[in-house]
Amino acid sequence: MESKESSLETSTPNVSPSTAASNAYALGLSQFQGFWIPCSRVPTSSIISFQKYFQALDDDIIVASKPKAGTTWLKALVFTIVNRHSYTLSNTPLNSANPHQLIPFFEIKLYRKNPNPDLSIIPSPRLFSTHLPYSMLADSIKHSNCRIIYITRNPFDIVVSLWHFFRFMDDWPVEDCFEMFCRGEEGYGPFWDHVLGYWNMSLEKPSSVLFLRYEELKEDPVAQTKRLAEFLGFPFSVEEEKTGVVNQIVDFCSFNNLKDLEVNKTGKMAETILPNNKLFFRSGKVGDYVNYLTPAAVERFNNILEEKLSGSGLTFK
Repeated sequence: MESKESSLETSTPNVSPSTAASNAYALGLSQFQGFWIPCSRVPTSSIISFQKYFQALDDDIIVASKPKAGTTWLKALVFTIVNRHSYTLSNTPLNSANPHQLIPFFEIKLYRKNPNPDLSIIPSPRLFSTHLPYSMLADSIKHSNCRIIYITRNPFDIVVSLWHFFRFMDDWPVEDCFEMFCRGEEGYGPFWDHVLGYWNMSLEKPSSVLFLRYEELKEDPVAQTKRLAEFLGFPFSVEEEKTGVVNQIVDFCSFNNLKDLEVNKTGKMAETILPNNKLFFRSGKVGDYVNYLTPAAVERFNNILEEKLSGSGLTFK
């Protein structure tokens, strides 16, 4: 994998000659520091600025993920857990703002227009997010005691969700999206390198990196929300558990409730190519890929994953 130092010497990323798909999503991808970056939306200059100038604080909280892995849901949970003593569920900013507005991306938002934004004005604990792989994070993050929550998902569901998400640009075949993943040439891919980076750090530094699975969050949201709060340093008290605070937060941050909020039904974020916030809320189902990918395709990608993840201890059902 290309080192960060060597990549910083050039601002010209490599465009894949092997991308078979002709859709707008695929054409916007370029290789940078060993990963495929959607440079049409994430200029490499913003990544370089983030790596160079961001100064992490020990109480910073960072939500990390690949796109379509449960990022929006996790952001809502993190924001609500951390700010539950400042806002009630009736007056939380989540009622009028999309979770992505409340926990901004380093590379997509904060460093896109300003190479060195003043982040000191953000109250503590500061909440940030990123789709970048661990190797591309600013060194100050790796050398601090800030907390990173990484969420991943069955890659087959990610393929289908991503395919649906970008159909507003053009109606490309799901097979094209699948082939990109098989080659490791999807946005922020290869998938296996991205997930392994955070998986390995969660084993090496479990107090700094929490590895979450979307499916586990769906299966037992109460237990996983309590686990998340404990890791963040905002555990629920016995009294909060007795009075149902955990369940109230889980219900408020549920897919159906967030989807039905007016801001997510009719709202649109500024400075984005997305036509509306509804795109962040399609179905949220586990295993939906069976309706789109053939058994042969699933077996093929399973074999690729087994090879790439071999020896890591990381598996996907």
